[in-house]
Amino acid sequence: MKSTLKANTVLVVPVAPSRGRLRPLGLDEVRITGGFWARRREVNATATLDHCRDWMERVGWTGNFSTPVEERRGREFADSDVYKLLEAMAWAGTGSGNTITETIASAQEPDGYLNTAFGRPGRPPRYSDLEWGHELYCYGHLIQAGVAEIRTRGEGELAKIAQRAADHVCATFGPGGIDSVCGHPEIETALVELARATGEQHYLDQAALFIDRRGRGSLADGEFGRAYYQDDMPVRQATVLRGHAVRALYLAAGAVDVAVETGDEDLLAAVVRQWETTVARRTYLTGGMGSHHRDESFGDDFVLPPDRAYSETCAAVASVMLSWRLLLATGEPRFADLAERTLFNVVATAPSEDGRSFFYANTLHRRRRGTVPVADAVSPRAESSLRAPWFAVSCCPTNVARTLALLPAYLASVDDHGIQLHQYADAEISVDHIALRVRTDYPSDGIVTVRIARSPDHPWTLSLRVPAWTEGATARLVDVDGTRRTVAPGTATVTRVFRPGDEIRLELPVAPRWIGPDPRIDAVRGTVAVQRGPLVYCAESVDLPDGREVDAVRVDAAAEPVDGPDDTVVAPGELAEPHDAEWPYRPPDQAEVPSAERQGIVLVPYNSWANRGPSTMRVWLPTTRR
Repeated sequence: MKSTLKANTVLVVPVAPSRGRLRPLGLDEVRITGGFWARRREVNATATLDHCRDWMERVGWTGNFSTPVEERRGREFADSDVYKLLEAMAWAGTGSGNTITETIASAQEPDGYLNTAFGRPGRPPRYSDLEWGHELYCYGHLIQAGVAEIRTRGEGELAKIAQRAADHVCATFGPGGIDSVCGHPEIETALVELARATGEQHYLDQAALFIDRRGRGSLADGEFGRAYYQDDMPVRQATVLRGHAVRALYLAAGAVDVAVETGDEDLLAAVVRQWETTVARRTYLTGGMGSHHRDESFGDDFVLPPDRAYSETCAAVASVMLSWRLLLATGEPRFADLAERTLFNVVATAPSEDGRSFFYANTLHRRRRGTVPVADAVSPRAESSLRAPWFAVSCCPTNVARTLALLPAYLASVDDHGIQLHQYADAEISVDHIALRVRTDYPSDGIVTVRIARSPDHPWTLSLRVPAWTEGATARLVDVDGTRRTVAPGTATVTRVFRPGDEIRLELPVAPRWIGPDPRIDAVRGTVAVQRGPLVYCAESVDLPDGREVDAVRVDAAAEPVDGPDDTVVAPGELAEPHDAEWPYRPPDQAEVPSAERQGIVLVPYNSWANRGPSTMRVWLPTTRR
């Protein structure tokens, strides 16, 4: 089913579907004013963006657009990180990308082709390596940067560059052109967003063509098989996300975009089915996805080893992108639940407190204390045991930067009945005749107060997500008149004629609780973890006495963990000593010597670990035997 597109009224959002259950609110309608995310966004704006730009200049990636071919530096996809930086700058409202844009413009060919690794004298021919060359992938990030410019500042030079590149893609890969796809999906969702921003149907048509071509085996088989780049079966036939995690999630996001704009309910249902199975069987407690280091891929069902968790930061960003699209399309709060878990426990974990070093992979168990990386050196991809200032493949820092810059766009939406709050932060929301003031110290505190600042004279509905993690506890909603009612996980609504000064209060039970794994996850059977609200907690060696390491921790799951000072949790437990012997297998009651005394084990939010120097860490904790 084809769509007749019209250019959207300018919404300052990364995703602007023309149909669906919900309409997103933009950066001009939602402002984060304090709390957890405000602090991180401030660091992003004042430190991370400049840090990324400085490093890309230092390692030569921005210079690739103007230097001689023989001096090109970085991997074949280095162009994409320059584009992600420009996108982040656009969402953050900085004008510091103009010089970079001018340099990029000078490198674009008359027919719109633009790539510093291919198609130039002395470089491989255009589109000679669709499996690994990333040319279309790079265009995807260029186009998304161009759309960000259109929606934040109006069409400028960056948007024109992006549109010329998109026209080139349609001419080259459209009907009668190259009958193939890119080894790394990304172009699909970018083309749909450009279609939404410009009203140009051919961009949507090309995105739909790429989705339909995927899975026909047009890419060469390789070391990791065609499933690695999702070319093993058509999107509509897949039942779970597989292969390279970032590729799979970007492709799914693009498929949702195409499905929504074309009214293709079967395609949308296929992606929902894949999301459901992946969340149920291939997702870490933190929301992280991807358990294989060698190919950065999903493992088989329930293969989720904590100490070998890859859980790439970029996969977390892509997961949030997918969940947000599914939420807008369906209105179902379960998609916001996963986005929240992933934002707090992977996206927020990646950058350091100062915003100048990053995790590429996000392990759930660090057995050895890490090594502080050299401050002025590039770290091998994903191999830094602590956050590193830059990587040979630095897709993750720029992906985090653009996500934090556009984060307010993920907080709320509207429909014909009212406003929906999906993520909780201290914020101001203003749309049409309604204005809200949200006050909360979430996730440290579970109280979310919504004060009405402006309201029409007719009834409308305020909807608040009640997170899935409240299951088994008691969440309450306090109405304008003080009436309190218990609310179940899902959505709580209040429909009435609101007056300025009215307040609605959501009370969420953020007390710490034990979490157990599905018994089919062999790697963590017999252990427990602690979650407090949306935050996953971990034990870190810096909080243990006498230089002990976290593998000595045993917790008593028969007693309850309690709140400690400064957002810590204290779990009842002990420190055990192993029996060292010539043979490592013994009767269970002789395997280790427990400590003489019980003690409180201090746990910290997982997103804060490794900010106090090298340490060992674990999320899943063995239990005591007595």
